[in-house]
Amino acid sequence: MALALIIGALTAGAVYLLMQRDFMRVILGFVLASHAVNLLLFSAGGTDRRGEPLGSDPDPAVTADALPQAFVLTAIVIAFAITIYMLSLTVTGRSHSGPAGEDDHEPDASGAGTETPR
Repeated sequence: MALALIIGALTAGAVYLLMQRDFMRVILGFVLASHAVNLLLFSAGGTDRRGEPLGSDPDPAVTADALPQAFVLTAIVIAFAITIYMLSLTVTGRSHSGPAGEDDHEPDASGAGTETPR
């Protein structure tokens, strides 16, 4: 029950942060969403009703499923790579998050690219 509440709280926080306009908040929302998905995958392995995946007696009735744990490890690596990529895009991207269509620079002095009305 507590794990389900934690997953719900992480998902709610992730949705809230993903709806913001600031790039860093979007990245933090993605990190929270990836943690929520990792916990969801981990809870699918039967953490509360089964034992450890590899023990002295590998009885399938009491042994935890190792496949969700492998999925979680893979998801952690993928989420880390995507987070680093998004952080690098944030650092090298534009300096502000203004409205779409707003130019950051002024036209050059030569007048190139400007049209004259007829």
